Amino acid sequence: MRRSSGGAVLAALALVATAVTVVVSGPPFTSAAALLQQAAPAEPYTWKNVRIDGGGFVPGIVFNPGEQNLIYARTDIGGAYRWNQSAQSWTPLLDWVGQKDWGYNGVLSIATDPVDTRRVYAAAGMYTNSWDPNNGAILRSTDRGATWHKTVLPFKIGGNMPGRGMGERLVVDPRNNRNVYFAAEGGNGLWRSTDHGVTWAKVSAFPNAGNYVADPSDTSGYQSQNQGLSWVTFDPASTAVYVGVADKENPVYRSLDSGATWERIAGQPTGYLAHKGVIQGKYLFIATSDTGGPYDGGAGQVARLDTETGVWTDISPTPVADRYYGYSGLTVDRQKPGTLMVATQISWWPDAIFFRSTDYGATWTRVWDWSSYPSRTKRYTMDISANPWLDFNSTSQAPEESPKLGWMNESLEIDPFDSDRLLYGTGATLYGTTQLTNWDSGSTFTIKPFANGIEETAVQDLASPPTGAPLVSALYDVGGFHHADLDAVPANFHDTPSLGSNTGLDFAELSPSFFVRVGNAASSDGATVPHIGISNDGGKNWYQGQEPSGVTGGGTVAVGADANAVVWSPAGVGVHYSTTRGSTWSASTGIPAGAKVESDRVNPKTFYGYAAGKFYLSTDGGATFTTSAAAMPAEGRVNLKAVPGVAGEVWLAGSTGLLRSTDSGRTFTAVPTVTSGINVAFGKAAPGASTPAVFLAGTVDGVDGVFRSDNNGSAWVRINDDAHQYGNAGDALAGDPRVYGRVYLGTNGRGILYADRNGGPSSPTPSASSSPSPPSPSVSVSSSPSSSPSSTPSVSPSTGSGCTATYRVTGQWTGGFQGEVIVKNNGTAATTGWTVTWAYTGGQVVTQSWGGTATQSGTAVTVVNAGYNGALSSGASTTFGFLGSNPSTTNPGTTNPVPSPVACTTTP
Repeated sequence: MRRSSGGAVLAALALVATAVTVVVSGPPFTSAAALLQQAAPAEPYTWKNVRIDGGGFVPGIVFNPGEQNLIYARTDIGGAYRWNQSAQSWTPLLDWVGQKDWGYNGVLSIATDPVDTRRVYAAAGMYTNSWDPNNGAILRSTDRGATWHKTVLPFKIGGNMPGRGMGERLVVDPRNNRNVYFAAEGGNGLWRSTDHGVTWAKVSAFPNAGNYVADPSDTSGYQSQNQGLSWVTFDPASTAVYVGVADKENPVYRSLDSGATWERIAGQPTGYLAHKGVIQGKYLFIATSDTGGPYDGGAGQVARLDTETGVWTDISPTPVADRYYGYSGLTVDRQKPGTLMVATQISWWPDAIFFRSTDYGATWTRVWDWSSYPSRTKRYTMDISANPWLDFNSTSQAPEESPKLGWMNESLEIDPFDSDRLLYGTGATLYGTTQLTNWDSGSTFTIKPFANGIEETAVQDLASPPTGAPLVSALYDVGGFHHADLDAVPANFHDTPSLGSNTGLDFAELSPSFFVRVGNAASSDGATVPHIGISNDGGKNWYQGQEPSGVTGGGTVAVGADANAVVWSPAGVGVHYSTTRGSTWSASTGIPAGAKVESDRVNPKTFYGYAAGKFYLSTDGGATFTTSAAAMPAEGRVNLKAVPGVAGEVWLAGSTGLLRSTDSGRTFTAVPTVTSGINVAFGKAAPGASTPAVFLAGTVDGVDGVFRSDNNGSAWVRINDDAHQYGNAGDALAGDPRVYGRVYLGTNGRGILYADRNGGPSSPTPSASSSPSPPSPSVSVSSSPSSSPSSTPSVSPSTGSGCTATYRVTGQWTGGFQGEVIVKNNGTAATTGWTVTWAYTGGQVVTQSWGGTATQSGTAVTVVNAGYNGALSSGASTTFGFLGSNPSTTNPGTTNPVPSPVACTTTP
């Protein structure tokens, strides 16, 4: 999209039924039209989310009171969604948001018109500080969000700022739907449109712009902004308008003349911030907390105003002495006067609490109560079978439970047409029930996830290996997943260790069962937390690796092509390398701390790095790096990738374009027509092509998008369109080595997308046991720093019943060694399993295995395939590895004889 003070026109191509377009008021640039005439051609693609369901905070849910099943949800970084009742899923509405206006995926508020139900509005913008370069905008649609217009405001909007769960700040006047109000943050006051959101003006008569600041000392501007006004509520039976203000001494104002004049309501409760304000009949209800949230809040109250008498009543469900939480989510049952519910803003321990009243707040019941500590009695059951990872890989000890009822429960809404339906948002997903009135009858109701279609993860890294699962991800907040099925929700996220937010991962290109991931674990009690996990089964199961002293964050990681070297650039310390699969580390030299690192995908000793405008090369497994003289982009987003199957070829995407090297980064050549790059990746070659497909997130011929080239960048096709841009996307990008044309795109808030050429994948996905296409390099021997390496040659393959097994020692040290066995199906029929056996003659003992289950009885060792690599097509091979001890070994290499024979048998 091209933007100016006059705006621009964005024409979107709808490839799927749920596509949306945006039209911005104003004339198009002639230069933009000229660019489009010479742009790279488009190839039709179908874009879909890799299913996770949820993954982030849902601060707002809005039911339209005039049309049944018309429901909207807003997220803090993932845009807005509309409910599809027939599909029981959510349709994303802001996927047209692109790189230049990525902040619009932060939705501070959403308003649905109760009169003309086709109209919907969104207050869009992610940050009010310098992190978002653009001002906020009010987006408006007359077709339920299928297409949009926008009006840019003279200030920023903070959809991902503190206080974002308060609201709704954007509301349509039910008495005159031409009038739309917006309660702004940042001291910008109250704004109003009288022409369905086309033009906006500040309501000069409104007397208070708010004054609450979470942390005045925060120099970033994130915690130190004035949280401003918090909500607008109309009384449908009168001319009254109510506005919440982030001012603990003056939290609620009112106009009795449709907004002409305003007054502070007398007698109102003070000392807290009013997060919500809801009208039912003659009552205004407010839910308050001592902070703006959404992460905190230790005190608050629920209050009721009789709008006829002016009397305020404290109707808090919990006595002051027993409160350790504020209140946030607040809703009323439009079908049952007097019925309302409120949620705790934050009640981390043991769980969130929902309260329900059927007498206007005079008395309350809790969704759970204490029985005999630590036991609880509950009015509900949780069914997370549709999204099993919501137990967060834990079995909590009473009184806590897994899954939790929720946290950060700012949004809590009863369907105005159906008293049994309740939806509420948490910090991780959206839950709901269709049995809510069971609460009143004394029977239990079931709460389930209602997040299908909402994908709100912040993606940090993606890997698509040549065998195993098609995708493994690294994500903020929920860690990441082993995606065995792209269209099914994974059962659990990465665990043991979980790492909290994963920042990077990589696998060994020629031994792709070996993965390493790194991340930023969180600890609330100051305990030492892990930052690295190791997998030997393609990223499905993990164990905790060792780490250098002083590591404070994950950084980036690169795995050597044959799994015998790992280079890690963590936060807190400099770049380190390991030759023992992460069990020991040594400092690298010649490369600065914080550099991004990448491995050559063929040469196991070659690694690359980038930092501050310099490119770095190591040819000794990461021990030492030298600086390339090649010119590099000095700032901005930079990502580098090496090419599978081609030693020494590495590409780098940055603000200056796309650079390609065929000599391990010593020299680079700019790829023509690419003026800016965010990331580059490689996938399966086109039919008849000899080089991998190249995928680019960047700018080609002046057009931003996602592109594919089948001829090393000589020509490009655009594979997304203006309706599918996904905001701030591309820092994670991976091509599929098994399906031509398929690409995986990571976003900052819209989850993981995968795209296929229209008509579906051009070729079937090979079995998980098929071998990678690049030839294996010569063996590189690993050693620990405490001893010099010693090489043991591989034995000749031993032939068994339909298969061969090749045993080799890949590294050894005093008292121990590491080995690997390659199993190959030499038969003409596919196998369903295999078994490898041998007998040791030097006293060796297998202590750990991966890629197969090893058992040892005396000197005899038996290894049976793992669950994922037993099926081998004819000619296919797989690898398993192991660690062994040999206490008699004092001189490595002299008392570790290779066993012979090594027998292999298969199961048909």
